[in-house]
Amino acid sequence: MCSHQSPCPTAVSPDHHCAVIVSAHPEQGWSLLCDGTIVFDDTGELLPDGRVVSPHRTPGTQALAA
Repeated sequence: MCSHQSPCPTAVSPDHHCAVIVSAHPEQGWSLLCDGTIVFDDTGELLPDGRVVSPHRTPGTQALAA
């Protein structure tokens, strides 16, 4: 799917989230990468084969409720 030189990582590569964004929809909270992965603002992902990657936030990154 990727036509960049050098090609972006495939959707099954460990670093697949480094692929180039080809369509961004920040108002809806998602972006399409050139490897076919859809990434969501909450860090979740939908891979081209339909598998879901759950959000993977790191501890301490969420604001605490007052």
